[in-house]
Amino acid sequence: MAALDILLSLAIPALIVVHLLVAPYTKVEESFNIQATHDILVYGTPTSNVYERLSSRYDHFDFPGAVPRTFVGPVLLAGISQPIIALVGFQYAQLIVRSVLGLLNAGALWAFKSSVERAFGKSTARWYALLQLSQFHILFYASRTLPNMFAFGLTTLALSQVFGKPDEKSRVRGYRLAIANLTMATAVFRSELAILLITVTLYGLVRSHISIIQIIPTFLVFFTISLSLSIPIDSYFWQKPLWPELWGFYYNAILGSSSEWGVSPWHYYFTSAIPKILTNPLSTAFLIPYALWNAGTRKQVLPLVVPSLLFVAIYSLQPHKETRFIFYIAPPLTAAAALAANYIFTRRDKSVFFLLASVAIVGSVLVSFGLSTVMLVISSLNYPGGEALSALRNLVTSSSSSSDLQTVMIHTDVLSCMTGVTLFGQHPYPPDDERPANEITFNYDKTEDENMLRSPSFWEKFDYVLAEDPAKIIGPWETVGVVEGFAGVEVARPNTPSKDDIESGQDKIFGRGSLVRRMKDYIRALTGGWWVGPRMEPKIHLLRKMREGEARRAVTE
Repeated sequence: MAALDILLSLAIPALIVVHLLVAPYTKVEESFNIQATHDILVYGTPTSNVYERLSSRYDHFDFPGAVPRTFVGPVLLAGISQPIIALVGFQYAQLIVRSVLGLLNAGALWAFKSSVERAFGKSTARWYALLQLSQFHILFYASRTLPNMFAFGLTTLALSQVFGKPDEKSRVRGYRLAIANLTMATAVFRSELAILLITVTLYGLVRSHISIIQIIPTFLVFFTISLSLSIPIDSYFWQKPLWPELWGFYYNAILGSSSEWGVSPWHYYFTSAIPKILTNPLSTAFLIPYALWNAGTRKQVLPLVVPSLLFVAIYSLQPHKETRFIFYIAPPLTAAAALAANYIFTRRDKSVFFLLASVAIVGSVLVSFGLSTVMLVISSLNYPGGEALSALRNLVTSSSSSSDLQTVMIHTDVLSCMTGVTLFGQHPYPPDDERPANEITFNYDKTEDENMLRSPSFWEKFDYVLAEDPAKIIGPWETVGVVEGFAGVEVARPNTPSKDDIESGQDKIFGRGSLVRRMKDYIRALTGGWWVGPRMEPKIHLLRKMREGEARRAVTE
């Protein structure tokens, strides 16, 4: 069984890396941190002419976002990643940066599993690992450079300290560590975690696990440390006095501006987000309620469930809701479900109820792994911008028609930038690297101004364009390829015609869409024409400027 424990522990970082490799591109929510990490790695931190050098090179001066975000996370990632990138090559930098974040979060989950084992025993820890590993969202997002995932490691370490302590001294130490980690996560990365800090602290006070006298010094010390870390770093990179999370709190909570991004009903987190995060339908419908009801597990499960659900209940007052905003409760709620699963499974020989329930739990874990695999495959089809950029670079460098171009100018539209175009993808080699004299130089433009985009003269400077709608691109252009993206689930019946061509019938399909088409054709050949799978549709068109007198031509495989 020791081998099983090691295998389950190693599976946490392994599956996080698998999710990263299957879906290596990023979306707009991750863009600030991934671009900032790139800029730190490539341009460093100047000590003279700071404003001029930062403002002329760093991406956040051109695209600051709705609110300023902290550079603490990017500085951490760049610092850890730099020697690894120097060893393996800058072309793998984005994968390495994301791997570092994913492995840091894997370490936090590993620590949480160890706490579950110390508190509740090896068998409960095994159930925790199985339930956690069969959840899609945490493994998928663990390596994604969202502010939430920088905070996730700290919150997971914090919540690993508030249960299963055998004596008063260890309980006090555990709560002080939890308060320290939650304070730093709140002050540096996500201000709304003040709610979780409050609910955890209140639970400790009510249960007499810690006193106000012990709380205040810990909070003040680590709040001061957090500010002394965030304010100097962020004031330097933004070139103005700044505490980003205070600004974010004012923007979202005081002004209520986050509602501009959408409003969800008050019950969204409970009825949709939590079941989605936990993946296993029995976790929310049976295991956690059973753990709270059953006298044999109730006392153990309360510190896991009460602060977490109270955090969600209070946070539900905020109109704008997203599933990722409550990822932090996944480990403690999963541990609560694991307690119930272990309690039932160890009694499977005692009654028919426990036997049937055990079979259902094992089956639900297998189903959850299957669901998570399907969700991973589908999610990997949602990054057409990243695939289009990679395909275009390969097309330009390998096409004989581009041999006379030493510098290529590319415009990337909004959808491309929102679904995978990053500075790492645009510049797979740092500017100071020695490269062959005849190698093509790529320059990029991300103009969003509608007035400029409607001007014919604007498009004259570009050689290629990545565009969602080719009709909006002014001038003589030909579509040399298309990248498709996920558009729902398709059920194809026998004798249903399959459209293998797009628009003119000559456009090549790049990226995952091509793989899905080949898989679809193969499955339909085996099943007599049946297919149930992803429905793909054109997302990004690769356009090449036609030179004077040039005829349109097909792009061959």
